[in-house]
Amino acid sequence: MRLSVSFLLLAATPTTSALTLFMGTGNTFGRVFRISTWGESHGGGVGVQLDGCPPRIPLTREEIQIDLDRRRPGQSRITTPRNEEDAVEIISGLSPDGLTLGTPIAMLVRNKDQRSQDYLDNDMKVAYRPSHADATYDAKYGVRAVAGGGRSSARETIGRVAAGAVARKLLKMYNGIEVLAYVSSVQDIKAESVDDETFTMEDVDANIVRCPDPVSAEKMLARIDEIRKAGNSIGGVVTCVARNVPAGLGAPVFDKLEADLAKACMSIPAAKGFESGDGFAGTLLSGKDHNDEFYIDPETGATRTKTNRSGGIQGGISNGESIVVHVAFKPTSTIGQVQKTVTRDGTEVELRGKGRHDPCVLPRAVPMVEAMVALTLMDHIMMQKAQCELFPNETALEDRPNPMGKTARRMVEPRPHVVVESGAVSQRVDEE
Repeated sequence: MRLSVSFLLLAATPTTSALTLFMGTGNTFGRVFRISTWGESHGGGVGVQLDGCPPRIPLTREEIQIDLDRRRPGQSRITTPRNEEDAVEIISGLSPDGLTLGTPIAMLVRNKDQRSQDYLDNDMKVAYRPSHADATYDAKYGVRAVAGGGRSSARETIGRVAAGAVARKLLKMYNGIEVLAYVSSVQDIKAESVDDETFTMEDVDANIVRCPDPVSAEKMLARIDEIRKAGNSIGGVVTCVARNVPAGLGAPVFDKLEADLAKACMSIPAAKGFESGDGFAGTLLSGKDHNDEFYIDPETGATRTKTNRSGGIQGGISNGESIVVHVAFKPTSTIGQVQKTVTRDGTEVELRGKGRHDPCVLPRAVPMVEAMVALTLMDHIMMQKAQCELFPNETALEDRPNPMGKTARRMVEPRPHVVVESGAVSQRVDEE
């Protein structure tokens, strides 16, 4: 009782952040551009409330449906055969003529093809699926939605993708920002010939694997089919590229842009790894080889980097180059092969998974990753506007740092620079 009273008193104090009231709920993401998702896999529906969207933006359900159609089940033989249209309904936040009001935008997708008997008419109602959230949800809450996995189901991501479609539109309007993802590897099969600066959504969606390298895509498809027919599952990596992101997004220390991107992407079901830029591969290089040397773009006069091993982020802040992240997804937990497990009452048993599940989550994870990256970028843009651009910078143009990034352009002529003689330099650096 004492703890409950203390929490209520804390929540009532004037200095308490509004975030305190959401502490522990785990269903809300973002600070200024904020989403809260709700609903279970086999409930009446799933959806999202999006708060912080700017007003007076034209928005239609058809724009949102495009991304939901890329996420929905039943797309091909390598996705779950659950037959859902995932038709979105916008139930608040728009004017009669289709403009955002600046108030919360609520979106709903109704569940229509749930088959709860697949879970309730067999051992899955009492036995935990190995590596699934079944056991941990039960340990945390003492109760769980057996049918479909409840909130642990990938159907929860419908709300993210719907809100991400709104973020995608705003990013395009703001600075021509594009957020595109693709399947870059399935097990040990890697995409070999994808140019992160030029591939398009049409290239990605040209095959059911969602890999813009058609040769690699065929090999990936053959591997997925082989695993699927054996009643097993398979994992891999999704690469996401955000182009035309301006420099300056992010913050030092705890709110670094890649830190927020990592949280966003790692919150997706089945995500088990995250890399920014070269990630772990960069550990195999020396500083000389890994550093992205600066140069002046001869066309725009902006500061650019010759390489992009940093993935568009340095010191937790975007540098104006394309942001590149990689997200690793594990094989789907529910498989058609017999596995050893335990029941809720602690009895050791064997279990064969039932129901309709993706043998490989990667093709449908592509729009999920895009959504979470878009939501994170939109949130950081709005925070940047609030903190650093609330009052105009009245410093003379020639006294400001040279603009950075591929969408930036120098407005004044550079000052003559002093040539520093190169030579032996001590490597001692007095820095913690």
